[in-house]
Amino acid sequence: MPIKEMLSKVSHLEIYKNRVQTNDYCEIVFYDRDGSEWNRILTDILGRARKHAGVSPDAKDLNLTRQTGGIRIEQTLFEKKTDDFTVIAKFWPWTDGLHTTLKMALLKE
Repeated sequence: MPIKEMLSKVSHLEIYKNRVQTNDYCEIVFYDRDGSEWNRILTDILGRARKHAGVSPDAKDLNLTRQTGGIRIEQTLFEKKTDDFTVIAKFWPWTDGLHTTLKMALLKE
């Protein structure tokens, strides 16, 4: 499923900034007040988070996210594998406590 199609499931949520959105990659900023709904929807699409905020990333997490800027302790990582590709999604919370950046990428095997 292309990333644009996945994001159609969150069209009812307000987006602060839409930086990039293609079939293979997106980077959008949403409001933290909607964080639980974003988490619920991504869990429905991709399954439970692979790495939760506050947990140190392991070597596999770092390798998986290398092409998209890595992953840090305060970030959440989702992953879903299919036969042909892997989809990852990362929540990058801002220090202002008001915004979070979502980065999603379709990684070809």
